Order: sequence, then C-alpha cells, then structure tokens
Amino acid sequence: MLLDTASLYFRAYFGVPDSVRAPDGTPVNAVRGLLDFIARLVQDHRPDDLVACMDADWRPAWRVALIPSYKAHRVAEETAADIPDEEEVPDTLSPQVPVIEAVLDALGIARVGVAGYEADDVIGTLTARATGPVDIVTGDRDLYQLVDDARGVRVLYPLKGVGSLQVTDEAWLREKYGVDGPGYADLALLRGDPSDGLPGVPGVGEKTAAKLLDAFGDLAGIMRAVDDPAAKLTPAQRKRLDEARDYVAVAPKVVRVADDVPLPDFRPALPAEPLDPVGLEELARRWGLGGSLERLLATLRA
Repeated sequence: MLLDTASLYFRAYFGVPDSVRAPDGTPVNAVRGLLDFIARLVQDHRPDDLVACMDADWRPAWRVALIPSYKAHRVAEETAADIPDEEEVPDTLSPQVPVIEAVLDALGIARVGVAGYEADDVIGTLTARATGPVDIVTGDRDLYQLVDDARGVRVLYPLKGVGSLQVTDEAWLREKYGVDGPGYADLALLRGDPSDGLPGVPGVGEKTAAKLLDAFGDLAGIMRAVDDPAAKLTPAQRKRLDEARDYVAVAPKVVRVADDVPLPDFRPALPAEPLDPVGLEELARRWGLGGSLERLLATLRA
C-alpha cells in the first residue's frame, strides 16, 4: 500500500475541525486525521507493506523547465534555483507536517521522499518495482495512469474520509473515461488540468480527448493523424492539434510519473510495534495525539 501522504494530510486538515489541538493550543487536526486514516486503511485492507510517499519537491525544476506554468499558481514564494519553491499551504497546516514526519518515523512506518521528485514519482517507481499487487491511496486523479489490472495495481480514491473509497481499476476507468491507465495520462495531457497549471490543447475537452484516443489509440497515434490528410479529424481539431505541437512534445514527461527514481534503502514492512516507543510516547504527550495514535497502535498490533 502506497500513500500519497500530502494528499491525505490535506484531506485530513480540511476534514477534521481545527479545534483538535495539542495541550499548548497548536492545531493537530491534520496529524490526528492522518493517523486515523492510516488506522482505517490498515484495518480494512491489511497490507503487508506500507509506504508513506512524500513530496521532497512538490514542483520539480525539470518539470517547470518544460512547462513553466506547471503549478505556478500555487507558488507562495520563489526560492533559489537549487531549493524547491515554497508551496501555498494554510498557515496552521505547515507546522503540522514535521510532526507527521516525526510520528511516522517513531512508529516505524516507511517514509520515502527523494530530492527533485514528487511523491507521485516515488509511487510510480515503487509500483514499477513491485512484484505483487499494489494499492495506491490518493485524492489525486493523476495517479490513475498507474492502474494496471494485469499487475494488480489499483487506485483507492477517498470519497469521504478513507472509510468510503472508490476502487479504481481498468473497468472503472473505461466506464468513466473510455481509457485504460496509460490512456488516462494522454487524456489528462490533452484535456489539461488547471489545478496543476497544465494548459492542455485548446478546444479539446475530456470527451473530445477520449474520442480521439478511442479513434487513434494513443497520443502518438493522434499526432500521426494530424499529418495524415485521410485521417478522420475535423478541420478544427487538426488545426488545434497542429498548433499545439510544442506543448504535446514536452507534456508527456511532465504528466507521466517517473518510474526510475533513485530510492533510498528503507523497510516497507508494516510494523507491529513502534520503532521508537520512547520517542513516540513523548510525541504523543507533546502533541496530544490521544485516541488517534492509540487506535493506530492497536490496529498495527492486531
């Protein structure tokens, strides 16, 4: 089980009241919400391995170099060239992230992030390396591109907390979008994604993108059709796709997750007991983690 950690703690932050606070009054709604999420996921799905995948760089320079608008609207402050830009994050969420990291480390839950890469890329690489089934837990539809029935790769998309999950497999993707996992990356590229600053091809929405992919197979097939006068494209479609060649040439590297990230060594096995019980006890006292931590510990022991 691979967790898109930031996606989940953002959901926890907005889903749990900020009245949930530490003894000193500091909000810990994201911390406690994430612990409850993990407890429920482990209870319901019983994974052998669990990895909390992290955004070491939420807006990698190599993606920005290809498409400068990539996540540009979410930049709170630009930084030096070798330091990731600061992301616009609610004031009371940012201080909770180091607490989340410390608690996961004390529990012994693997936490993996790699400089220059997003959590999506860590997830893509771990999925590529997996020798058994993989469940990816994320509120980010971009990861639908990794769905692969033959390899047992699914996306569990939270609908309401993590107690109600949309199980995304190839049948669901075809019913919803008319594509398979790799086809979803092409669809997203053509359609664009304002939340990530991806412009897409002007005039090509989701339905048109799905029809083009159905007719021509994949992005490369669509672009071959642009150069084929006999291909069944409307004049407007041909013109728009032709004018978008520069974008289409670079967008796949931006949209598709990396599968070759140099990962550090780590232990993915789900811990039955905390790695650092003394440190965890101190974190629990300092931050008032109470029942959320107790429920997770009980679930791990079971």
